Amino acid sequence: MSLFRKIFGSSNDASDEENQSEYNTPKPSNLPIDDLFTFNFKKNGGKFIYCENLNEIREQFENILEENDWFESEALCFEPKLYNLLDENKLSYTNPTEPKFFFASCENLIADEGSVLFSSNQIKQKKPNELPDNIVILATTSQILESKSDGLRVIKKKYDKDYPTNITTIKYFEKVQEEDFLTYGSCAKNLYLLLLEDL
Repeated sequence: MSLFRKIFGSSNDASDEENQSEYNTPKPSNLPIDDLFTFNFKKNGGKFIYCENLNEIREQFENILEENDWFESEALCFEPKLYNLLDENKLSYTNPTEPKFFFASCENLIADEGSVLFSSNQIKQKKPNELPDNIVILATTSQILESKSDGLRVIKKKYDKDYPTNITTIKYFEKVQEEDFLTYGSCAKNLYLLLLEDL
């Protein structure tokens, strides 16, 4: 190795450092889409809880409530199919004034960016920054899709006539250390995902 390289390092060393920056973390290749979603979701700061059945969903939901001291508080929820879990835990959801968390299902889970895709069916006309900082999502493994365009295609097919509005994703689940143009305007959410195996 030449003296010049020993002192200044090779150009390859510098490019290796650039490639290892937090924004260029390599994505695992050839992963199944459920593993890819899990990897990207956790990288974005989401809390992932895998459940095999509805009893585990109930148990893990109670654990989340206990961890955050949310028992007998207010929750924001727009989906009647989820009210049962809220009722079981004495959570108020009719006209909440200060909800501790938002409880919802989602349209799809997007593997290539680790995000959650919502529509007006879950969030009505609210923007992500109008939702509580804490979010608990109930989803199934069959909702994991590779890309956002796949998610939009599924929505189009699923809602033939009553096409939902306000289609949006939430991708960042913790405060970004240094904001850059990719995260500008996004709001970080403390997000728990209860993922039910249905395949």
